[in-house]
Amino acid sequence: MSQTPTKSRYSMGSTPNMVRSLVVIGALMAIIWFMVPRVNTLGGPVVDVHGTALEVKQQSGWPIVEAVDLPDDWKTTSARYVKGTDGLMTWHAGYQAPSGNYVAVEQTKDATRTWVEAQTNRARRVGELQAAGLTWVKYERGAKVQNSLVNRRTEPGELTTLLTGTGSFDEMVFVAEHLGPVK
Repeated sequence: MSQTPTKSRYSMGSTPNMVRSLVVIGALMAIIWFMVPRVNTLGGPVVDVHGTALEVKQQSGWPIVEAVDLPDDWKTTSARYVKGTDGLMTWHAGYQAPSGNYVAVEQTKDATRTWVEAQTNRARRVGELQAAGLTWVKYERGAKVQNSLVNRRTEPGELTTLLTGTGSFDEMVFVAEHLGPVK
């Protein structure tokens, strides 16, 4: 008759043993967590706003603008020429301010009221300001952080320029003062 071996008291498990095991596992996980490098900020690829603007100018024949001579701490984030609201082709250039806020330049020919409403996210008009020798209408959307400046041209064939994003009005004025024709 064979006798079954007696079980070790450690194999039965106990609360103190379980706590010790969890402490050892937690310490190992903490060591690994501190050893693995982490990214502090996410950044996309560098966007060539000027190169895209040259292509858009050649393709459209429009006298579009871009932000020129911005300080190095301003980053380009996007550039495209796409069909927008009311089927209007829209030039878009996006910039990130040193604060992390976003400012986009949007331009289209013969802008409609619907196009302006869509670009400003149906924000309410809150006044006007002067920047870069132009009058800009201020729009502010309170529920969703979005500010916009619009320099709307009403003559046929003229371009409306709109600045929009999470940037403050001061940041938008800064971009407006750096807008220049694409050369």
